[in-house]
Amino acid sequence: DEPDQDTRRKAYLWCREFLHGSWRSLHESDFKISIIRYRLYMVVHACAVMPSIVVHGDVPPWLYMHVFFAVGFPKMSCNKGDSRQSNKENHYQGAEAMVLESVMFAILAERELGPKLYGIFPQGRLEQYIPSRKLDTWELSDPSISAEVAEKMAKFHGMRMPFNKEPKWLFGTMEKYLSQVMRLKCTKDSHLRRFNRLLSYNLPQELEMLRRLEYYTKNNLVCPKKQCKSHLFVLDKLRHTQKPPALRMGTILSPYIRGFDIGNHFCEWMYNYSCNEFPFFKVNPQAYPSKAQQLHFIENYLRESEPGFDNLCAGDQLTMKEGLYIEVNRFSLVSHFFWGLWSIIQARISTIEFGYLEYAQARFDAYFQQKKIWAV
Repeated sequence: DEPDQDTRRKAYLWCREFLHGSWRSLHESDFKISIIRYRLYMVVHACAVMPSIVVHGDVPPWLYMHVFFAVGFPKMSCNKGDSRQSNKENHYQGAEAMVLESVMFAILAERELGPKLYGIFPQGRLEQYIPSRKLDTWELSDPSISAEVAEKMAKFHGMRMPFNKEPKWLFGTMEKYLSQVMRLKCTKDSHLRRFNRLLSYNLPQELEMLRRLEYYTKNNLVCPKKQCKSHLFVLDKLRHTQKPPALRMGTILSPYIRGFDIGNHFCEWMYNYSCNEFPFFKVNPQAYPSKAQQLHFIENYLRESEPGFDNLCAGDQLTMKEGLYIEVNRFSLVSHFFWGLWSIIQARISTIEFGYLEYAQARFDAYFQQKKIWAV
């Protein structure tokens, strides 16, 4: 699809500003842009010069432009009638999130765990175009892919990041989201019934339960990192060469706890976002990984993250795997709750066409189902 004229104009100016070579003197009529896909929190565009324009050196003829449309990023507010102070807090929260996102993306690019970064602007970024495809949801259960995801996640968790290491982000963010959700007013009659059902849950009580669950869970803190959602892993299309295809990580801001990242990844096995009809996702609760599949992932994760893991006896290895298995599944509850709150807010403010309230309901349905097993 073609973006609106305002987006096209801004994209053209951003590309000229951040890129060099042929892009500097590029006329707007020689600039091409199209919408690749909508995601839950951003719109991805492909930008390019016309084929008739010759580019030189390391100047890319193609690149991606990510534009964010999510709560927690600049210029987004919960209610149009929010106070000036509330809007100021939202803007500060968004600016802080963008700084973290940009720094972490740059570090990923530098260490070749993600695409090259060409430019950062208030609403998003310009990044390398990689001939690739996103992983389909069903591929996450492939043992070889699952093992590689575990290995890359462990490497990422082992990276040193220049951020506060205190685990405040996760529950602090959920408190802010809950505060916004409790102040929301539904303005669409078509949403009212589903919205009221979501608000009928005792959400403050559930959040307190999750805090207790975190307290009783022996979890390992890791560096500030990115959320590992299934559609944020891409597979390089290099099967026609001698080089094996590489799995690369995408980005979205996330908390500081390994159990949350792995648990969230397991939750994503249930959701397919490659749907062209409303609500633009499908959920399959039976796709949540079995214990055997989880332990396969966990073993590969621990082998990469714990240098002495392979030297342990089988019993000690099993103890470590079982401990992380419990930790991960308890934090999968946090994942459902987190994205449920987030999606309720997006239903109110997002301009992306997506069934956010339906998605929130699906996440809370899964939350209450898994709560029967993992709550203490």
